[in-house]
Amino acid sequence: MTVAYRVLFTTHAAKQFDKLPKPTQEALRPKISALGDDPRPAGAIRLSGADNAYRIRAGDYRVIYTVQDDVLTVLVIAAGNRREVYR
Repeated sequence: MTVAYRVLFTTHAAKQFDKLPKPTQEALRPKISALGDDPRPAGAIRLSGADNAYRIRAGDYRVIYTVQDDVLTVLVIAAGNRREVYR
């Protein structure tokens, strides 16, 4: 039996996500939801320079998140176009 993680958004990430085009939101939504079952899926890249920070991609868009294993939480900290999300 696997334990599910809670997936939460920071206020900033939620605003970024809401500003994305609807088709992009629809492409990212299942990938973000799946992080609750597997916070480190195949294709997730660990970001250098940040503790427990990862990214997943969908086309030109990225979701940056941290994994907090001690409280079983995935915290989405940024969502947006690859040109802007790392700033």
